[in-house]
Amino acid sequence: MADNARVEEYLADVRARQQRVWPASMPREVVYPLGQRPLTDHLRHWARGHPDRVAITFYGEQITYAALEDLTARLCGWLQRSGVRPGDRVGVFLPNCPQFIVAMLGILRAGAVHVPVNPMFREYELRHELADAGVEILITLDTLRPLVEAVRSETAVRSVLVTGLADMLPSDPVLPLPSGLAGAGPTGTGWGQAVGGARGQDEPADLDALAALNYTGGTTGLPKGCEHSQRHMLYTAATAAAASGMDLSGDNPDVLLIYVPVFWIAGEDFGILLPLLTGSGIVLLTRWDPEAVLQAIERYRVTLMLGTVDNYVELMEHPGLPGTDLSSLAQPRAMSFVRKLTPAIRARWSSLVGEHSVLQEAAYGMTETHTADSFTTGFQHGDHDLLTEPVFCGLPVPGTEFMVADGESAEPLPLGESGEILVRSPSVLTGYWRQPEATGRVLRGGWLHTGDIGMIDEDGCLHYLGRTKEMIKVSGMSVFPSELEALLARHPDVLTAAVVPMDDPQRGQVPLAFVQPRPGAALDAEGVRAWARANMAPYKVPVVRCVDALPMTTTGKVTKGELLERAARIAVSPASLAASDASPAAADADEKDR
Repeated sequence: MADNARVEEYLADVRARQQRVWPASMPREVVYPLGQRPLTDHLRHWARGHPDRVAITFYGEQITYAALEDLTARLCGWLQRSGVRPGDRVGVFLPNCPQFIVAMLGILRAGAVHVPVNPMFREYELRHELADAGVEILITLDTLRPLVEAVRSETAVRSVLVTGLADMLPSDPVLPLPSGLAGAGPTGTGWGQAVGGARGQDEPADLDALAALNYTGGTTGLPKGCEHSQRHMLYTAATAAAASGMDLSGDNPDVLLIYVPVFWIAGEDFGILLPLLTGSGIVLLTRWDPEAVLQAIERYRVTLMLGTVDNYVELMEHPGLPGTDLSSLAQPRAMSFVRKLTPAIRARWSSLVGEHSVLQEAAYGMTETHTADSFTTGFQHGDHDLLTEPVFCGLPVPGTEFMVADGESAEPLPLGESGEILVRSPSVLTGYWRQPEATGRVLRGGWLHTGDIGMIDEDGCLHYLGRTKEMIKVSGMSVFPSELEALLARHPDVLTAAVVPMDDPQRGQVPLAFVQPRPGAALDAEGVRAWARANMAPYKVPVVRCVDALPMTTTGKVTKGELLERAARIAVSPASLAASDASPAAADADEKDR
């Protein structure tokens, strides 16, 4: 355990350095425009004060704040009539659609716990999350209903509310629809009845009560539920809104374009929490579509967008860009997952859109911290944020502290030295759901041990140097070898598996699984991949190598260093994949089909 006096001396020095370079545009204290009140109170505030202000636009369908407040109250009523009580977990197994937002807010109004579930899940993943959270009521899409029924008997789910994307689509869409939805009408689901019934009675909101279980992978076992409260959400919204340059008064509302998944905590922050805090509106798309994005920015005067660097490059290369007015987009935020943000990409964007529109990195964060822990605003002059050691994460948002320390002792390391990033923040998870041992490993002495490697520079700015060796980042999505190994071990003919990252030019990294067959079993790589496609989300499906035995140490542990060397050889010689397994491009195609 680190010496407290040494830690406080270190932090005092870092704080002084940070204050010297603090941008004038960023508040030094947390600003809560309406005070520290539940987000459900914010919804009622905007519905009373600005009932006709548009909260959600969905391919032309517009939902005002008054209508959103009413929909969430009626869904709250349906939940209560279905037997939901404060503290009960309610799953939301939906892609991006207005129903997701209505569901989340209706759940919070009922005092229940929002459990967002990845709509790309397959059977085993869905079964695990529903069972682990103890979900009894599930809200899902008509196309996902068969998957739900396949696992329902092994979970606590007793009631399922089904909706369809067409339930809240306009009769005459003004933006290009995703494939399969053109001409679709109401599906005859139970959604209309659920939001057409009597309004519920709001439960008294406790800012510190469990409000959400946001699941994340981990370096051991299957995904764990991060316990978050409305206080965590409120703090994240307040600091991220300030870092994004939003008007906190609500007098000049922003328009945010959201196509990143809202089940993902970054999507929740930018697509639900920030708008609620500031009374802003969102233009919601079910998925990335460059043509729909260009039209939406121009039509709805979008001011803030969150996307990957690849998204911005695709927009710049789109034939529809010339002649499209993107001048409203003053706050474009980028996430460097596969392609990294560079001075050249930034300069090209500003030359096409306008000098006022400057691409900058979004934030450092993780599910455990509600993912918006830093800001880079104010460090774009001379491309300072892009020309320093990557990845520049900037300063901590007000109320948050970073420390780079020895991972075991938590003793702070000198500035410029790399070590584990520790975070202390009002939005750090309360704990992992029903996993006290795992909680104890990451929450020590008031600090979250992130497992990420970084360093703090002479200005007190954080630099992210990489994830722990265990994590794989596939197009920005986190994949943990231990989870894939646990899933692959369920294959009837697999004795054991070891998973390592492999570089991929299209997705950054892909998982590479070395699988060992059970005695007498015959395994082939494509057969294992076909099984994986049926049992895990597309972005997790690994490239497979079948081996007679895994390399082991004398103490019986897999020598992953040797497997990493093999992965490096395969990555630089992709032709060698053909002999034993499908190429990474096949998995990429699977993901795009979703």
